[in-house]
Amino acid sequence: MLTLHTVIASTRPGRAGAAVGRWFHDAAERDGRFACELVDLAEVSLPLIDEPKHPRLRDYQHPHTKGWSAKVAAADAFVFVTPEYNFSPPPSLLNALDYLFHEWNYKPCAFVSYGGASGGVRSVQMLKQTVTALKMMPIPEGVTIPFISKRLDPGGAFTAADVDAKAAADVLSELLKWAGPLATLRRG
Repeated sequence: MLTLHTVIASTRPGRAGAAVGRWFHDAAERDGRFACELVDLAEVSLPLIDEPKHPRLRDYQHPHTKGWSAKVAAADAFVFVTPEYNFSPPPSLLNALDYLFHEWNYKPCAFVSYGGASGGVRSVQMLKQTVTALKMMPIPEGVTIPFISKRLDPGGAFTAADVDAKAAADVLSELLKWAGPLATLRRG
């Protein structure tokens, strides 16, 4: 079975991303076509890039980088749950992406974005350029959640609409189509 990592990008206290990430992860588990893992960058806690050598060399010096390398290498596909900060992705996600190179290669990814009126789409536009440079395949399907503050209950749980569930199912189907063939490229 192929492995899907749902990555919660925001590390801010009080963030909506944890609730949205749990919702997508639970949807992926119920779907049952992937072995699923929820990865929270707040828990991974990578410092600002502190490796002395370029990631293409894979000569990691720090335990946190070696652990991050192993985690990313274990996945066949990714869903990045990301907010939009000043028309951009959060620095925590860019840092996590930039730590590695080969571990990301030939893996599909999708985005669950959230924010204000735009639902985080400008963040996703910028991230697609970054992941493409890492030799990943960003799929067109995604989940876009505008006005996130109206979608959180008083306890902070995310309330998904039918359109969100449909978009999540489409994302999972498309990721599955790409993950198998790209795994073949990684082996070759």
